[in-house]
Amino acid sequence: MDYEIQQQEKFTFIEVGEGEPLLLLHGLFGALSNFTDLVERFRGSYKVIVPILPLFDLDIFHTTVGGLEKHVQKFIELRGYTGIHLLGNSLGGHVALVHVLKHPEKIKSLILTGSSGLFENGMGDTYPKRGDYEYIKTKTQVTFYDPATATKELVDEVFEITNNRIKVIKIISLAKSAIRNNLGDQVSKIEQPTLLIWGNNDIITPPFVGEEFNKLIPNSELHFIDKCGHAPMMEVPQEFNNILEKFLHKLNEPVA
Repeated sequence: MDYEIQQQEKFTFIEVGEGEPLLLLHGLFGALSNFTDLVERFRGSYKVIVPILPLFDLDIFHTTVGGLEKHVQKFIELRGYTGIHLLGNSLGGHVALVHVLKHPEKIKSLILTGSSGLFENGMGDTYPKRGDYEYIKTKTQVTFYDPATATKELVDEVFEITNNRIKVIKIISLAKSAIRNNLGDQVSKIEQPTLLIWGNNDIITPPFVGEEFNKLIPNSELHFIDKCGHAPMMEVPQEFNNILEKFLHKLNEPVA
């Protein structure tokens, strides 16, 4: 499904539907396509928003988790969103965590899936020579339990990014920033209801990371999905969306 890409000031995003804002943050190699099934499922009852994070557009000093969080904060201010359900995958989860710790007042709930912030295995410490398509294909496939989820289009997208020297430098900068920016001693301050959805076969942020988040974030619940890797909303969208729908529905139930 194609969505109208909107532009306002320096922000690029999609926004569909009406209702409480459900704001989705993609990861390091993420794109709008990561959330297609989620957008389609929830656009009938929520205002679903996906900002394109400026992974490659910030100057190198601001190509950090903190720099991305500032971008998200300014975007929320510009658009006037309140009562937000904030969802992040991988690096997007890390940005969501930093945001809710700095600016909790407009966030109604937090949803993390395969989030960094405590521990992650990234692309590795070394990048291959530019042009090594098979290496990139293998690295993209390990994101998923089923390697076939890494379509040729997805591998081509990642290959294009890693074949650009400036983009590679920025990816490394973001990856190092994520490792440095460990939130283990801060996440216990999060008061919002928090949903953790983790792939049982995630090797980038393994299941113990979800368990640790669950232990540290007071008002949190953890769901594991079997035969699923680092991006549950892409690999098992129906199961992911069912868990998310129940969580959101529960938040809006009247208190007896």
